[in-house]
Order: sequence, then structure tokens, then C-alpha cells
Amino acid sequence: MTLAADLDLLTAAAIEAGALAVRHRAQGLTIQSKPGGSPVTDADMAVDGWLREHLTAARPDHGWLSEETADNADRLSRRRILVADPIDGTVAFMKNKPWWSVALAMVEDGRPVAAVIHAPDLNETFAAVEGGGARLNGQLIAASETSVLENASVLTGAGLLESPKWPEPWPPMRVENRNSLAYRMALVASGAFDAAMALTPKWDWDVAAGALIAAEAGATVSDHHGRPWRFNRPDPRQASLICAAPALHPLIIRRCQPIPLAN
Repeated sequence: MTLAADLDLLTAAAIEAGALAVRHRAQGLTIQSKPGGSPVTDADMAVDGWLREHLTAARPDHGWLSEETADNADRLSRRRILVADPIDGTVAFMKNKPWWSVALAMVEDGRPVAAVIHAPDLNETFAAVEGGGARLNGQLIAASETSVLENASVLTGAGLLESPKWPEPWPPMRVENRNSLAYRMALVASGAFDAAMALTPKWDWDVAAGALIAAEAGATVSDHHGRPWRFNRPDPRQASLICAAPALHPLIIRRCQPIPLAN
């Protein structure tokens, strides 16, 4: 199998999964709470089940990691795994807001090699393979060339940059947020925003697809101490997220260095 064939598989699956989610929403959602209080719908579970069955049948030698499937240590013995977030941004999905996505990645030897982020309500499909650049609806995309923090556009949680814990105050910037973390990274990849930041641990299914798409678009991705990510580890989380235009990334990392990494 080639990476092009892998990408075709992921793209078709993401588009069909998105359509399945939309159909479920139109019929009315059943909503429950996970431990910790975050919501999960019957659409999340239906999409997860369909993706797992479809993708593992197509790649039976691959391991599986998904937000809505109980983790299985078997994946650690596999050179390649499929990583899925069936509905990233469930709250937006529930409220009929467009900021949700289906995020799929193939990880090989700890790094993503093919990835798709599909935002059904926006008709946007971001895709990349290792070494092949990143695309939005088939057109090449690139991270922004922004090189100063002043007036940079940043996607992050409300209040993060105003927190008193920062030793050095941040300059004025344009700050927004989107429910789907994968979609935030895709927006940085496309140059629509200059950076995305989160200082808390992020699950692999939230960020694996975005990591490849952003990197292939020329952005730089790391934790907030500048350490590169590695996937398919026993604890499937990254310590934090800084995804930024290449000239902006070191400026953000310098300001984040005093903030300790979460345990």
C-alpha cells in the first residue's frame, strides 16, 4: 500500500463519517456525560463504530486508537496504527455550530504519515501525507509568514493569555477559539490563523492528524517547551500544544518556558 492509497482511504472514510454524523443529528441526538462531565452523543458512538469496522477491515494489520473506543495495549506492538476522533468538537456539533470535524491519521513508528481533517458543515477537507505537502479541498496550503506577536491571530482558550501566571505579559493579539482542536491546527496550516496554543495535555486522537497537516504546510508543532511530539506511546497524550507559523513558534516558546509541563 502507498501513502496515496492510505490518504484516499482516510479521506473517503472521513467524508462518509461526517455524513453519518449529520444524519444522526438530523434525527435527534441522545446525549450522555462521560466521566469528567464532557458530553458524548449516540452520533459519536455510531461514527466511531463505523470507522473502526471500515478502517480496520481495510488495514487489518494496523492497531486502533480512538476517543470513543476503550484503549487496547495491543496497539503498542503494531508498527502502524489508525488514530480517530469521530467527532472532534462534540459541543459545537450538538449546538449546530460548524466548528467540529472528523479527524483521522495513520501513525507509523510514532509519527503520523497520512492524515485528514474533515469539517462537514463547512465543506472543508484538509489532507496530507508525509513529504507531500498539505491541501485544503485539493489546493496546496501554507502556514502564515507572520514573524511578530503583535496583532498575530491566535486560537486558544478564553483567558489563557490574560492569566497572571505569565512572567511577561503578552502583547495585543487577535484571540479566538474553535471547539475542535484538530480544526484549530488545520486553520494554522492554512494560514487563516498564525498559531494555536494549549498548555494542558492533549489526546493523540485530537492532534495526530493536525500535527502532520500543519507540519506539511510549514508550521511548527511541539509542546510548550519546544519538545517534538511522538505518538503511539502507552499514555496516548501530548504534554501541551504549540502549533504556529515557523517564525512565530520560537517567540511563543520563549514566553512559555517558565510555565512547567503538566505531569
